[in-house]
Amino acid sequence: MNNNNKHSSHSHHNHGDMDHSKHEHVSTKEHGDHKDQHHDHHAHHGHGGHEHHHHGNFKELFLKSLPLGIIIMLLSPMAGFDLPFQFTFPYSDIVVAILSTILIIYGGRPFYQGAVDEFKQKEPGMMALVSLGLSVSYVYSIYTVINRYVTGGNVMDFFFEFASLLLIMLLGHWIEMKAIGEAGDAQTELAKLVPKDAHVVLEDDSIETRPVADLKVGDLIRVQAGENVPADGTIERGESRLNEALLTGESKAVKKGPGDEVIGGSTNGEGVLYIKVNETGDKSFISQVQDLISQAQSQPSRAENIAQKVAGWLFYIAVTAALIAFVVWILIADIPTAVKFAITTLVIACPHALGLAIPLVTARSTSLGASRGLLVKDREALEIAQDADVMILDKTGTLTTGEFKVLDVKLLNDKYTKEEITALLAGIEGGSSHPIAQSIISFAEKQDIRPVSFDSIDVISGAGVEGKAKGHSYQLISQKSYGRNLDIDVPKGATLSILVENDDAIGAVALGDELKPTSKELIKALKENNIQPIMATGDNEKAAQGAAEDLGIEYRSNQSPQDKYELVKTLKDRGKKVIMVGDGVNDSPSLALADVGIAVGAGTQVALDSADVILTQSDPGDIESFIELAHKTTRKMKQNLFWGAGYNFLAIPLAAGILAPIGITFSPAVGAILMSVSTVLVAINAILLRLDPKNNG
Repeated sequence: MNNNNKHSSHSHHNHGDMDHSKHEHVSTKEHGDHKDQHHDHHAHHGHGGHEHHHHGNFKELFLKSLPLGIIIMLLSPMAGFDLPFQFTFPYSDIVVAILSTILIIYGGRPFYQGAVDEFKQKEPGMMALVSLGLSVSYVYSIYTVINRYVTGGNVMDFFFEFASLLLIMLLGHWIEMKAIGEAGDAQTELAKLVPKDAHVVLEDDSIETRPVADLKVGDLIRVQAGENVPADGTIERGESRLNEALLTGESKAVKKGPGDEVIGGSTNGEGVLYIKVNETGDKSFISQVQDLISQAQSQPSRAENIAQKVAGWLFYIAVTAALIAFVVWILIADIPTAVKFAITTLVIACPHALGLAIPLVTARSTSLGASRGLLVKDREALEIAQDADVMILDKTGTLTTGEFKVLDVKLLNDKYTKEEITALLAGIEGGSSHPIAQSIISFAEKQDIRPVSFDSIDVISGAGVEGKAKGHSYQLISQKSYGRNLDIDVPKGATLSILVENDDAIGAVALGDELKPTSKELIKALKENNIQPIMATGDNEKAAQGAAEDLGIEYRSNQSPQDKYELVKTLKDRGKKVIMVGDGVNDSPSLALADVGIAVGAGTQVALDSADVILTQSDPGDIESFIELAHKTTRKMKQNLFWGAGYNFLAIPLAAGILAPIGITFSPAVGAILMSVSTVLVAINAILLRLDPKNNG
């Protein structure tokens, strides 16, 4: 893991329990992962600037305020209606006034604290509007009670509205906190993966159990079957299959043995492993991923900035609309009616849905990506990617497997079957550890073909190998060394080796770097999204041409990292939006220059610095998933913005009583319900963000 992380100082609090209670007030820029002090599991990701939303546990506040609110609603007539379940007695209105005072101090606290925060930041919004609505209804109702005893006049009060409004607001917030918890807190999910204790093997082979926090680099730890690996390290002894699904998005368990690297947090399958610790704590892969996620969730994106502006305007629009409604209704009717419409207008206009519109989608999108091994470091990347024009792709390891593989075995003589030729090929390569030889041997193994056993094998310098078997002598040589023209069609970009017996070609084997199964799908998806794919590779012309023609895309061969950088620059100068896909190590310059840089690499080796998006697997299907995530996330953001803002522009005039002449009016309680429903709809819409299932070709 490269440790020169430019952001390692950013948020390394203790990742063990992920408790961020150190900062009650944090500037808007950093409201990534506020944890409510009382309920740990509901991270509240930013509130469109109103992130100080962690005052008290809304569930507890609601449940404790409920009995008070119900008593107030039973004892206080609803504006102008005598409901059958309501009853009064002498001085019951004084009891109601006292209970309402307790309720506003206890249940109203989070709203007032929130409003103070908003005014401090000069961004009055949701909390300010709710507090204003509560204050107006409470103060006016207290005034009517005093008035009743002083002048004997009977003016209508709003205690029923006040109590129902407060309860609905608390309930709405509780539901919303729950939704936010579910929208996904990928960080806490990751934190759960790392076990609390590790079993350290001491020099006398005894085992000591230590907290993971006390592990040191170089410690030898034992991981039993079924346990999670406590830290990044290298396997010293033992073999097993490890499941790294949550870290790399790879759902299949990966077979690992001595010398292989393991990531802290992966789950050990059936074997016992002895692992030497390489990285612990802040330097470990999992903690760097947590940092990335918290950074990504705390950067405001373009859409969020729009939401914040609109929410700010709404405060002023709502206050103005409420004042106009108040004045108009005093002229048409009386003060109580005017107060009712003013309160309803304030309450219904809360830009609550708007404040949540973007942060909820973000939280969901980040978690969804992380579970697929897509780590989005810079959230703007999602908004930019869906407008991209060109994607530059590296070939080896990205579009192709990067390993030599037998693509085809050809028969050049009727005396032999394909199996026999394969058996001879595997036999003559039996003594060699060259990658090409190994690929031929494993090709035979896969087909259960036993290699022919050769008596002697010699290397022919610069040409190939020769050997004797069953009295015959064979050679496996390059096409160039064979020197005669063979009429065979070879897969594009493949190299051919000829099997010769007594100077006659009897068979041939085509070897090449194979395209990954998902590469063609990716190219198809890019073209459907009007993104032009260009393959840029360091490989020679022939190999590059083969792969590019197979995929049907443009290519550039013999590209050095500097050439790739120039290519990105040229395209950008032409006004194109460029996505660059490469490996995080040697393609860093071009990844950093591109509009969106996607680094592909396996697990811990990914360079976390240069790219905006990191794919922990090297699967082209993940690039497709990223483009899909970009489109879907941006679409959800737009839907939520549209709904959050549109709802208010419809609701404000209605609440102010514009349709009163035809008998349509809202009470403050109905206003509060509508407002909460709009918020819950936005939350549900965010949670419905899904990625298509990944078809692992």
